[in-house]
Amino acid sequence: MHFTKMEGLGNDYVYLDCTASAPADLPGLAQVVSDRHFGVGSDGLICIFPSEIADFRMVMFNADGSQAEMCGNGIRCVGKFVYDKGLTDKAQLTVETLAGVKVLRLSVKDGKVDQVTVDMGTPVLEPSRTVTAGGQSFQGFPVSMGNPHFVIPTDGVKDFNLSIHAPLSSPNPAFPQGVNVEIVEVLAPDRVRMRVWERGSGETLACGTGACATVCACASQGLTGREVTVVLLGGELHIRWDESDGHIYMTGPARTVFEGEWPETAL
Repeated sequence: MHFTKMEGLGNDYVYLDCTASAPADLPGLAQVVSDRHFGVGSDGLICIFPSEIADFRMVMFNADGSQAEMCGNGIRCVGKFVYDKGLTDKAQLTVETLAGVKVLRLSVKDGKVDQVTVDMGTPVLEPSRTVTAGGQSFQGFPVSMGNPHFVIPTDGVKDFNLSIHAPLSSPNPAFPQGVNVEIVEVLAPDRVRMRVWERGSGETLACGTGACATVCACASQGLTGREVTVVLLGGELHIRWDESDGHIYMTGPARTVFEGEWPETAL
């Protein structure tokens, strides 16, 4: 089985070309290849399939084998994967996800994709709420980007013990399907710092949908404007919440780390 290791701001996944065929047990494979000691090492597995309604279909699994609706950093790498490998020659393409069809605009340099802008669609923001999990109370803003997020404004993000939010990311009455938790510190009207605890993976270096949810929550409260640089552990994303169509647009890098072969006997 040939695979490609890719990353967007350190949010890394193993990618498979499933346009012709796919392994049988993708959730099990995700757990095996994601292991950072005995596998390839990643935040999960992303498979690229044909689509009847878009140019391609993205199917993604977290490191624990659970399926997720969408990944902003992951879908940028999907755009780079299909273009760099000659599966498409389009600089604008559509990708089907469980969170809907997303439109990607590829920035090509020397024949390879280096940046991707994704139309992430319209966010769904709910009023602030206090949620109890693991014997603790958390106050923040639920935001859906096709997948669930809970954005918590705070101070001192760098030194924050994010693992205390682990119980919140697990299924509970407030979030039956689990939730991705973002803590955010506003640095300026156009700049925030964010860390994320992703359901099924734990703390990751970046989360594209989380960055979009963060800008939605902060801008709606007047804490920032609608065009914001989000500083993550793995780097920076540019997020723009357009007033005319209500869509959020995310721009960031995509990088291939290496190619490899996974033995069939290990599947």
